[in-house]
Amino acid sequence: MVSLMFKKLNEINSRPAPFQFYTADELWANEHTSKQMLEYHLNEAIDLSSRNKSFIERSVEWIVSHFGVDKNTEIADFGCGPGLYTTILAERDANVTGIDFSENSLKYAKQVAAKKGLIINYILTNYLDFDTPDSFDLITMIMCDFCALSPEQRKKMLSKFHSLLKPDGSVLLDVYSLNSFNQKEESATYELNQLNGFWSSEDYYCFVNTFKYDKEKVILDKYTIIEESRKRVVYNWLQYFSKDSLRKEFEDNGFKIEGIYSDVAGKTFTPESPEIAIVAKKSQVKTNA
Repeated sequence: MVSLMFKKLNEINSRPAPFQFYTADELWANEHTSKQMLEYHLNEAIDLSSRNKSFIERSVEWIVSHFGVDKNTEIADFGCGPGLYTTILAERDANVTGIDFSENSLKYAKQVAAKKGLIINYILTNYLDFDTPDSFDLITMIMCDFCALSPEQRKKMLSKFHSLLKPDGSVLLDVYSLNSFNQKEESATYELNQLNGFWSSEDYYCFVNTFKYDKEKVILDKYTIIEESRKRVVYNWLQYFSKDSLRKEFEDNGFKIEGIYSDVAGKTFTPESPEIAIVAKKSQVKTNA
């Protein structure tokens, strides 16, 4: 019995290879956790799952101004959640498509659009699988979603962006910087009903292992959720970037950099910034470095 327990604890505390596992469905397609995520999204006072309301409003004002958004502008928001950006952009007359994995979030977004009399095209799918014959003037991916993707997934994502953009189209997205990475520390904790019942409506113990991969600049929060009748493991990967590594990743995948900022509200970039936002245009010739 003791040896079995030791084996289980060893498994719980084991360190996988960077991006070895992908468990996005446990967050976005699981009925219970997706409802919890929606509540975090809609809490206007915090930045846990979405930017706070005042930042979103400033961000949209900058986006409208910087990209000249009007009634002819076609925008696709990848990872749109409950429509916090898509709703305001549609109110500014843009033609908006929102793509998200969470049925609960899109249900809420559609209700808001109907209430406001807005026409917004919402698509329920993992954005890695999204495809359409339409093309866009602007593609956004906000709240550092890009960081949650493996190198292979990011390459696929950038290729998708390239094919979906109009000839003069742009991408706007944000990522976590190496300043944020340097502030992270490895840890191991466990707690009854961790995050106030986030993972299940039943009692559970959650073991949280934070692993730091210095060479790859990756952080993993590994959640092992143990209920009376089942065990699950959720892997929350985050890639961190320097300004140069982010620039190179875009340039290697057929983009030219128009601007680099400290956030998606157009704040001037500083080396101390915890985040980096990038505006990139598709090159006429796509390279595959």
